[in-house]
Amino acid sequence: MRVWVSGARGFVGAWLLPRLARDGYDVTAADREVEVREAAAVDAAIAGARPDAVVHLAALASVATSFDDPEAVVRVNYLGTLHVLRAVARHAPHARVLLVSSGEIYGGAPTADPIGEDAPLVPRSPYARTKAAADRLGAAFAESGLDVVRVRPWNHTGPGQSDTYVASSFARQLAEMVLGRRAPLMRVGNLEAVRDFLDVADVIDAYLRLLDPSVPRGAYNVASGVPIQIARVLELLVARAGLRPTIEVDLARYRPARASVGDAARLRNATGWAPQIPLEDTLARLFDAWLARLSASR
Repeated sequence: MRVWVSGARGFVGAWLLPRLARDGYDVTAADREVEVREAAAVDAAIAGARPDAVVHLAALASVATSFDDPEAVVRVNYLGTLHVLRAVARHAPHARVLLVSSGEIYGGAPTADPIGEDAPLVPRSPYARTKAAADRLGAAFAESGLDVVRVRPWNHTGPGQSDTYVASSFARQLAEMVLGRRAPLMRVGNLEAVRDFLDVADVIDAYLRLLDPSVPRGAYNVASGVPIQIARVLELLVARAGLRPTIEVDLARYRPARASVGDAARLRNATGWAPQIPLEDTLARLFDAWLARLSASR
């Protein structure tokens, strides 16, 4: 099967491509050389690849930084998706298309009850709003006959993730402390917030299962269903680092303490998928990766 992947050199792409190759897929990887904001570039790339499947990862994916330039987020996340869908409809109309959305499109809830795919979309950031719009766009193309699967993953982390995300930010700060490059002072946001965390390898496994054309098209949450307070993520990383830093709330990172937990029963029933990697192991590997990376740099 020929698979075309956008955003291939991003965090998830760096994990997805080796798995695709290992499983025998013929992969065409596209990143900044195919600017998804430019319809002609995307059209030419899809026409040349003639894929049997598409995994659309390309996105500006940070909730926090999406407030800085919402127009750029719209151009990449919404218009980029439109360009990919139009190009597939034109040049590879029978391809399965995985549109990678986000659990952020639901907006969270006052309680930690798991959210299913039929819940209303209440996006609360420029990032989430563009992802919700792109998700609806995918549904519209599916109604017109395109084989679109809308994937809605919750927080996932692992080695290689940018420190703009909470778990990786904590891991990097702690690694810098261990190496003596930072005072033992942790800068954090709202530790009372509740999220649903996954290992990136488990998320990749879900994507591979959803590439199977026998799995019905539609929307699928990728989530553990387990509510984890951000304070617990910090506790596990601090234990791994063997430190006792002072904790300081950074108002620039502070967000309301809404809960966001996903219900992945639809995915489990359709594919048999379930997360396999414990959070403790994921965070240990994340910390160790930062420590190794920073140790190798001056």
